Amino acid sequence: MVFTKTKLFFSALFFGLISNSFSAQNRISNHNNIGWYAYNGTFKLDSKFSIHTEYQWRRNDYITTWQQSLLRLGINYQANPNLQLRVGYAWAETFPYGEIPLNGMGKDFTEHRIYEMATVTDKIGKIDLSHRFMLEQRWVGRYSDANLTSEDQYPFMNRARYMIRLHMPLKGTSIADKTPYVAVYDEMMIGFGKNVGENIFDQNRIGVLLGYKFNDLIRVEGGYLNQIVQLGREVEGKNVFQYNNGFIVSANFNFDFSKKTVD
Repeated sequence: MVFTKTKLFFSALFFGLISNSFSAQNRISNHNNIGWYAYNGTFKLDSKFSIHTEYQWRRNDYITTWQQSLLRLGINYQANPNLQLRVGYAWAETFPYGEIPLNGMGKDFTEHRIYEMATVTDKIGKIDLSHRFMLEQRWVGRYSDANLTSEDQYPFMNRARYMIRLHMPLKGTSIADKTPYVAVYDEMMIGFGKNVGENIFDQNRIGVLLGYKFNDLIRVEGGYLNQIVQLGREVEGKNVFQYNNGFIVSANFNFDFSKKTVD
C-alpha cells in the first residue's frame, strides 16, 4: 500500500511537471541522433552486499562524436528479496554536442555526483516490474570566463529521479538461462534547489529493448532510446528542449564472489 501511494504521488508529480513544461509555446527545439554503449558489472560479496560498476560511452551522430562519458560506482545492500539500496559516486564529462550545447560557452564540462538509490521489484505473472528511486547531489562545472580552459566554478544542485521498468520473457514464464526477453522503461528527472535554472523538468528517457540472458553471468540488451532534455538556461528569451533519438546497447555482468569452493 505504501509503495502504491508512492508510485501514484511520483506519477502525478512528474506528469504534472512535464505537462506544464510542454504546454509552453515559447521554446526552441533541437534534434540529435544518439548512440549509447554501456557496461554494467555487479560483484556480489555475500548475501547482502555487492559492488556496482558502470561505464557509459554516449555518442552523438550515433557514434562519430562525443555526447557524454559517464562512470558510476556504488555499494549495494540487499535489504530483502524485493528491495535493494545503493549509495555511490558518479563522474560525468559532457561535451558540446548539437546545435545548442548544454554549456552556454560551447565547452565541455565535468560533473561530480553523490547518489542514493532504492530499487523495489515485483512480479505480475510473466512480467518483472521494478521501481527505481534516486537522489543525486551534483557539482556541475561552469566557466566564469570564455577564455578559461577549465572550469573554475562547481555550483551545487539536486536532482530526483524515478524509473519504472518492465521486462518479460519471450519464451517460458521467467527469464532463465538462454532466454530472450523484451523490456521497456521510462525515467523522469526533476531538478530542485536554489541553483536550478530553467530545467526543473530536467530529462525524460524512454527505452524499448530486446535482451538475451545467456546465464547468471552475462546478459545483453539493445534497442531504441528517446531522450528529452531541457537546458538550464534560455536562448533568446526562449526555453530550449533537446529531442534526442537513437539506440542503446548494454552488456551486463554479474560476478558472484560469495560462493565458496568446497575441496
